[in-house]
Amino acid sequence: MRRLTLSLTLAMALTAAAASAAFGAGPENPNCWGTVTAQRAVAVGDIGEHTSAQPTPHMGLRNFARFLDDLGLLAGDHPSDLGTVAAELDGIDATSCGA
Repeated sequence: MRRLTLSLTLAMALTAAAASAAFGAGPENPNCWGTVTAQRAVAVGDIGEHTSAQPTPHMGLRNFARFLDDLGLLAGDHPSDLGTVAAELDGIDATSCGA
């Protein structure tokens, strides 16, 4: 019984590892979006409005990331990838994803 449990646990772990690799790598800098928006909030003060206060319908971050990725302007379609583009496009020296 103990061998069966160990074998099943090992099989599940290997399956999970293989599935993670199959889905590809995550964003290059997963904290970039938060970093850039925090920097902009301090530098400019125009960020922080909740999405419920925006007119509807609105695109949303995930769909916006996919849109920019489809246009070839983004390195991936994950919302975290938006930070790099935002830091480049906003023209504000205070915003960057620097290492």
